[in-house]
Amino acid sequence: MTTENATSSIPSKRATSSSDPLISHGRHFGRTHRVFEQLLDSYPGLLERLRNGSEEEILHVGELIGKGASGARGDDTKSLKPAILDWLSQKGAAIQPPLHRNSKIDRGFNHELTGSLLCPAGLDWHDAETRENLRSGEILVCGDQWPVFLDPWCGLLRSPLADSVSGEIFSLRSTKTPKPRAPEMARLHGMNCVTAASIAYIATQCSLELNTTTDSETFYHSLLDLFEDPDESKEVDELLTWWNRQVFPTSSAAKRPISTNSAWSKIRIKRLATKNAADSNIIAPSP
Repeated sequence: MTTENATSSIPSKRATSSSDPLISHGRHFGRTHRVFEQLLDSYPGLLERLRNGSEEEILHVGELIGKGASGARGDDTKSLKPAILDWLSQKGAAIQPPLHRNSKIDRGFNHELTGSLLCPAGLDWHDAETRENLRSGEILVCGDQWPVFLDPWCGLLRSPLADSVSGEIFSLRSTKTPKPRAPEMARLHGMNCVTAASIAYIATQCSLELNTTTDSETFYHSLLDLFEDPDESKEVDELLTWWNRQVFPTSSAAKRPISTNSAWSKIRIKRLATKNAADSNIIAPSP
């Protein structure tokens, strides 16, 4: 491919519209992918564009992908803000005191229901002093202090709430027809199984909708750190299998987790350990 042919396929800034396919792929990438190679796989021809494009054109491609990812987060936040209240109310019972559907000002530790879900594991929400200290900010909650609703191997990550949130995020939104159960949005981008990053994203969105303030970046990456720990590989495989049964029931990934003592399982653990060691060497400061 010549430079002229490759760069001519990159849209100019003036010609960019909301329908540009790079924006659509950027939206999906912002939800489910963590590494650059996965983005390249999901958008054939992108690597050639980046190799042959000018600096300005490459920066513009990055802007389009970033715009899509940012738009996805905004759309999810907007749609989940009222919907999560319906999923939290048990059997249609009204939440007392009522919570605003389109504002989070009365959520977080300010409300008994959301506060009880967000209380950090290890603290007792039923203790009056603990509740007051959380509400006043006397007790500061960091992003890696997971709330009680987020038991990594059960709790939120295997609950009807998580299933409802994933359906809201990965299904095509339409006001004209009922929302399909199949995650059509994911399939449009070649996603046929749930990833650890998508689970972390869904958990982060849940936390954001329940809380008034959340260190979402630390929260998200702390979950990914857990999912990438070789010592947790058995639990991660079982969790991914559970999720795939909910979201992609016909996928081979939904059949059963990889056997702990299988050759494939051992290869995965060794490969992940090597990758983590290489990453540590990259970010380690020079002596």
